[in-house]
Amino acid sequence: MGKRHYPVYKIVAADSRYPRDGRFIEALGTYNPNIDPMEVTIKEPRVMYWLKVGAQPTETVRNLLKNEGVMMKFQLEKKGDSAEDIESKVQKFLSDKDAKINRAREKKSRRKQRKKDIKNAPKESPEAAKTAETVTSGT
Repeated sequence: MGKRHYPVYKIVAADSRYPRDGRFIEALGTYNPNIDPMEVTIKEPRVMYWLKVGAQPTETVRNLLKNEGVMMKFQLEKKGDSAEDIESKVQKFLSDKDAKINRAREKKSRRKQRKKDIKNAPKESPEAAKTAETVTSGT
């Protein structure tokens, strides 16, 4: 998937005996890191099925599933929590994650604006500094 210098990845279920980029059993989603925020699409019911039957996600896919709340949902189901409790905890996790991302974006934009303001501020010429110095020392 994707093209040169623009990678897009498939999230798949594959037998461990298959080559890494070779045959797979089922496509479970996609991951596009090129846009901001990165785009992750996951077929959640199928991912949950594969996790329940013992599939081991790679470290990268595990991190993507954590960010989407799928791993949290899997752990809570495994623990035996009720469906309503699981849904509320996952929604809280996702809203907290979104708030954290928004705070980081706002902080970055404020920092960028501050740098722009400093760069565009009128600079004092050396002659103006000398006249200001003589005026203050003359009193």
